[in-house]
This record gives sequence, C-alpha cells and structure tokens, in this order.
Amino acid sequence: MMQMSRRARRMERHHEARKRPSINLVSLMDIFTILVFFLLVSSSTVQQLPSKKDIKLPTSVAKKVPRETLVLVVTEQHIVVQGRKVADIRQVLQHEQDLIKDLEQELRFQATRAGLSDTSDSKPVSRAITIMGDENISYELLRKILATCRQVDYTQVAFAAMQKPQSGGQS
Repeated sequence: MMQMSRRARRMERHHEARKRPSINLVSLMDIFTILVFFLLVSSSTVQQLPSKKDIKLPTSVAKKVPRETLVLVVTEQHIVVQGRKVADIRQVLQHEQDLIKDLEQELRFQATRAGLSDTSDSKPVSRAITIMGDENISYELLRKILATCRQVDYTQVAFAAMQKPQSGGQS
C-alpha cells in the first residue's frame, strides 16, 4: 500500500470538509427574531374593544382595566353582539315591549356557547357583558337593552368609555 503525501492528505481533508452540510444560522436567527416580535405584539395584556368610527364613546377617568367579556355594540342603526347584527334600532324603539326578542335569543346563544348555562340549583348565574355605544344613546333604548340583559342573567354590566387623563395639580 502506498502512503499518501502530506499534500494529498490535506487535500482529502479539505474536500471532506466541503461535503458536510452546514447550518445557516443567520437565516435561523432572522426567523426567530420575527417570531419573537410577533409574539410580543400579539400577546398584549390590554383588552381590545372593536373600534367603530360611527360611535363616540363617553369619557372616564377610571383606572381599572376591564376584563374580557361579551361585547354588545350599539351603533346608530343596529345592535351588534360579538360582531353579529342582532336588531335594528328603529324597530326596537317602535315596539312597546321592554324586551328585545332578537337580542334575548342571541344572548342566550352566546351564554350556551361560552358554557355559561344555568346551574342546577335555583340561583341564576351572573354573567358579564360590556356595552359599547355612543354617548348620545337614548335612555329608552338603553333601558330596553338593560332589561333584556337582565332577563338573560347578564347582570354584570360594564359600559365602554374612552379614558381621559386626570386633570389636577399632582406632579
């Protein structure tokens, strides 16, 4: 058997090293950086209410962060629950009765969908809802909405408001 020269052994090692696959860490680091930014942005701790251009929310100075609940939006023309149109405002105001039947059906559906059905004992389950409506909603409409919510045991009612900075001399 013939011995290989030093140059031949070096050339063989060089060619073997080029045959091994290598991992491109730069591309991998770019992917992980994008993934981290996406996760940071999408996992915010603040509840995002749906933004409506045709609703001017009342202002408030409350500092308590709202918890995530069922959202009922009252626009100029419609009552919307979780993005689904439920009733027309004109028809609701024309009826004499306090309960809004379509809203009642939708709230019952949302309660069963969320697993918030009534308990087996005689006590009703208290459910939470956030009402997001224009600051100029008529009292009659608001009264009917609240009566309907109460009928379906949505008794923990919160009203969405824009937070305004507190005015004062504290610095």
